[in-house]
Amino acid sequence: MAQPMVIATHSYRGGTGKSNVTANLALELARSGHRVGVVDTDLPSPGVHILFGQDQPATTLNGVLYRHYGVEKAMIDVTPQGLEGHIWLLAGSPKPGDIAQIVREGYALEQLIDVYRDFGKAAALDFLFVDTHPGINETTLMSITVADLLLMLLRPDRQDYQGTAVTVDVARKLGVPALRFVVNKAITSLDWPNLKTTIEQTYGDQCLAILPQSDEIMAYGGSGLFCLQQPDHSLSLALREVAQAVAALRS
Repeated sequence: MAQPMVIATHSYRGGTGKSNVTANLALELARSGHRVGVVDTDLPSPGVHILFGQDQPATTLNGVLYRHYGVEKAMIDVTPQGLEGHIWLLAGSPKPGDIAQIVREGYALEQLIDVYRDFGKAAALDFLFVDTHPGINETTLMSITVADLLLMLLRPDRQDYQGTAVTVDVARKLGVPALRFVVNKAITSLDWPNLKTTIEQTYGDQCLAILPQSDEIMAYGGSGLFCLQQPDHSLSLALREVAQAVAALRS
């Protein structure tokens, strides 16, 4: 059985909309008939589960890492009705006690590699998204090391530019096979073609999309999949193109 394409989605700072983009890209790939997994490794501040309607997931990645149960029990089928493909989620636990345990005790980072492998096998995945913790830490470095594609999310501001440069340098030293960029929360008054050119010249790899600052997505308050609720919105169409570009890298 072929191994899934592992996509680490990352941002240097929080607040880029990384989890929203990750979840909606998973949706768009599943809409095209693919089998997609999502792992929330931002265990100190998990949130992807909410986007998939799992306010209090009964089983989580935390339980797998502390060996309470295996991946097959922890993965949650979050596929919306009517999709050709499937989406499974390995959620981070939102329980304060579980978050405190992760922060206090940590876990063996090598276990993540086993989790990714077991998840891919159990669900026969085509794509595996790893939603990382912002910034540079050991968990993020481990995820970048095993990723086939590092998808960097950034906002169009100097702090993100500088932090992204640090991450890109680290990723290249770790030998990540492919690196792509998505600019999020861009205001309409910016010169988008010039911004795209600047990103590509600065970091030396393709910028797949510039996504607009959207009042509509803000109105959802981080609840639900935007591309499912408004499939014809310009933001949804742009994310669909990003998903197609990601899929093309696998073929």
